[in-house]
Amino acid sequence: MAELAARLEQFRKMAEADPNNELGHFSLGKALLEANEPQQAAASFERALALNANLSKAYQLLAGALMKTGDNSRAIEQLQAGVRIADQRGDLMPKNEMIRQLKELGAEVPVVEKAVEVRPAGMGEVQCSRCGNVKPKLPKAPFSHPQGLMIFEKVCAECWREWIPMGTKVINELRLPLADPQAQKAYDQHMLEFLNLK
Repeated sequence: MAELAARLEQFRKMAEADPNNELGHFSLGKALLEANEPQQAAASFERALALNANLSKAYQLLAGALMKTGDNSRAIEQLQAGVRIADQRGDLMPKNEMIRQLKELGAEVPVVEKAVEVRPAGMGEVQCSRCGNVKPKLPKAPFSHPQGLMIFEKVCAECWREWIPMGTKVINELRLPLADPQAQKAYDQHMLEFLNLK
C-alpha cells in the first residue's frame, strides 16, 4: 500500500509538472484505478486522451473506470471509440480486449477493418507487448541486465523508439538523478508501464 501511495504521489507530480504529458496522466489514471478511485482515474484517462486521442489502451482503462462508477453507457461509448482507434493504429491487444468487453456488455461492436491474422514471429521479429503486432525487433538488447533482454524479446523496435522521447520527459519532469537507485526504479516503472511489460 505504501508503494502504491508513493507511485500515486510520483504520477501526480509528473502530471502537475507538465499538464500536457499524456504518459503522466495515463500512469496516474492506472494508479488511481489500482487504488480504487475510479472517478479520479476516469478524469486522468480523459485528460490523457484529450492530449493524445491515439492512446488505445487509455480508452480501455477509461471504460473500466466508468463501469466501476456505474456509468456503463459512457463506458460503451469509450470502448467503441477505442476499438476504432486501436484498429486504425494496429493495436491488436487493446482492440481485442475492448471487443470482448463490448460483447460482455451486450453492446454493438463497431465494424472494423478485416481482422489481422496474428502470425508467429519470424527471425528478427517479435510479437510486441505494447502494440500486439509482429514487427521487427531491436538489433540488440538496449541494456545488458535482464530487463534489457526482456525488452529485446518482447518489444518491437518501433515501440522502443516511441519510448525514447517519453523516457527523456520522465527524467526531466521528475528530475531523476539516475545514479540514485530509487530514481532508476521510478524510471524503470514508467518505462515498463509504457511498454506494457507489467
